[in-house]
Amino acid sequence: MSATIRLVELGDAEQISAIYRQFVLNTPVSFESEAPDRAEIERRIDSIRPSYPWLVCDDGGRVAGYAYASQHRVRFHYQWSVDMTVYVHEDFRRRRVGYALYTALLGLLPLQGFVMAHAGITLPNAGSVGLHEAVGFRQVALYQNVGYKLGRWHDVGWWQRGLRSPELDPSNPLTVEESQAMPEWLETVRRGQELLTI
Repeated sequence: MSATIRLVELGDAEQISAIYRQFVLNTPVSFESEAPDRAEIERRIDSIRPSYPWLVCDDGGRVAGYAYASQHRVRFHYQWSVDMTVYVHEDFRRRRVGYALYTALLGLLPLQGFVMAHAGITLPNAGSVGLHEAVGFRQVALYQNVGYKLGRWHDVGWWQRGLRSPELDPSNPLTVEESQAMPEWLETVRRGQELLTI
């Protein structure tokens, strides 16, 4: 098996931009109207990766897919919650790339101290719903007719998954660098990687 799961690098930005571009331009999955270029993806990577894991599935130098966590809300007391996102290159769909990336990511986030994960899904999207529910998310909300794209109105469902037990007086979440020092980090990534079928 040549594919690996690893942390994102700035050099991945061009391939990530290409994967995301088709979702922005051709589907309602993303409500962005203009596809971000390489420089903008680099900026996003830099803004996210100190605090939240951004993983890529690397198949011999080709990015098969990527998944990352990000800030759920700006206000301070939301800091133990994250939003999650995953995108898979069209050549690698139905090969467990998204499932493997999410399995690894959902294992890393509790190591940092995060408590709840959330995912917004533009509906209908049976594939994304199936993936999120397969890794333990459950639907908690539905925003009806919340976005208009490609000639129609779309609902957005919100899914949620617990990452660890809530506790009183929690510590601030660790950075990615701090959590990488834990022995569980590499084992968690390895478990996700073993799920790949490429």
